[in-house]
Amino acid sequence: MACEQISYRKSTRVGIIGAGISGIAAAKQLSHHNPIVFEATDSIGGVWKHCSFASTKLQTPPCDFEFSDYPWPQRDNSTFPSYLDILHYLHAYATHFNVLKFVRFNSRVVEIRYIGGGDGRETTNLDVAAGPGEFGPLLSGHPVWEVAVETHPPKTVERYGFELLVVCIGKYGDIPKMPVFPPNKGQEVYGGKVMHTLDYSKLDKEAARELLKGKKVAVVGYKKSAIDLATECAQANQAYWIWGLPFFLFYSTRSSQFLHQRPNQGLLRNLLFPLLSPVRKAVSKFIESYLVWKLPLVKYGLKPDHPFEEDYASCQMAILPENFFSEADNGKIMFKKTPRWWFWNGGLEFEDNTKLEADVVLLATGFEGKKKIQDLLPQPFSSLIVDSSGIMPLYRGTIHPLIPNMAFVGYIESVSNLQTAELRCKWLSRLADGLFKLPSIKKMLDQTSEEIEVMKKTTRFYKRHCISTFSINHSDEICEEMGWKCWRKNNWVSEAFAPYSSQDYGEED
Repeated sequence: MACEQISYRKSTRVGIIGAGISGIAAAKQLSHHNPIVFEATDSIGGVWKHCSFASTKLQTPPCDFEFSDYPWPQRDNSTFPSYLDILHYLHAYATHFNVLKFVRFNSRVVEIRYIGGGDGRETTNLDVAAGPGEFGPLLSGHPVWEVAVETHPPKTVERYGFELLVVCIGKYGDIPKMPVFPPNKGQEVYGGKVMHTLDYSKLDKEAARELLKGKKVAVVGYKKSAIDLATECAQANQAYWIWGLPFFLFYSTRSSQFLHQRPNQGLLRNLLFPLLSPVRKAVSKFIESYLVWKLPLVKYGLKPDHPFEEDYASCQMAILPENFFSEADNGKIMFKKTPRWWFWNGGLEFEDNTKLEADVVLLATGFEGKKKIQDLLPQPFSSLIVDSSGIMPLYRGTIHPLIPNMAFVGYIESVSNLQTAELRCKWLSRLADGLFKLPSIKKMLDQTSEEIEVMKKTTRFYKRHCISTFSINHSDEICEEMGWKCWRKNNWVSEAFAPYSSQDYGEED
């Protein structure tokens, strides 16, 4: 058996893993360090390229999903872009700023090793976390991480040394989250085809049509991927309006976010917060009343048991394709709400003892995003990735206080993940250049703990690590650390009542 060829280590300052939205944003902001971007596939785009269906569309208009220095050609178009539009936009951005020269395609990271702080002693930030320990500079002048990269073709492994390693492999894709069943009730007893959305997204149009045509298909899940699958080829062109008012007024302005709890909110806001509870509930009820009026949620048993605010606070809103319920009215889509299910030889069985016949079962059950990183990092860092609550404790959504010389981009969610990623990449670039310093490790841990507690109090789905109800405050604190002004609008009226977008966070002179 032939052995793979292993070459000697190469050293450079900055390495980036992944060339999706976050990886391309990081490469652009760190371009003056000539980073190396490792992309396991032959193209950029991440989940937009490798986990999309024919019907996959953006959940917002283009003006809410764009880089601050590269607006969409038709940014005021209310039509939601398709995944192909997103890929074209991202490629145009990367080409315009000459970012593709940093990307090494078909280069899969197979191992990461910590090679110490240059003094021969392998320590982690955990050693000093109990005291006022400092995080240290991101670019320290010597390699801290060794990365083994397998390239195709030919199958060779090269080793690189980096002072700073930026992980941008995301929470979605690669590792599917599979249901666990009791003995003799798993897919082994089922006679049909079972496929996770990760595998379905790899099918071309003809293969997908052949799989589904003339079949009884059961889709497990009820979030974005499940809805896309259930209405494959539907057009999603709905606008954000609630009883005639633009949706952003309720959650995406500085004045609307004033109603919600946020980290570091001070004594006055702590006193006001309980008094504002009726207003928050009224806003949530107001939106719920519109959705129940607009959509047949009650008719199909789809009205959630929790308030709308919890879905927004966990970034779980899904824009329905316009013919989603018309297909249901025609009997082409049926719904079954159940906490537990399993297989039988003819399809699915539910805990109320009812059965559903199915030729194909598509699992829209999510991904094991954190496991991707845990499998890649060495100990003890792998065990530090998530805390006791199951969340990655990332300072400013980017730096893990206990993992030195490493950054993570794309692991917190908001209404616009692109805007969130880009601003944090700008922050990371300035931090790497030494334009400001991080607080002590203990203060960073305290900050992340406070953010997690806010999310826990806001929604039961807090493990999604969504900052949507305090995203403007989160950006304010990032701007403050970079030395930027926090209030980005031209006047106080816009500051209070206009939504924030990436265009508000352009470079300052």
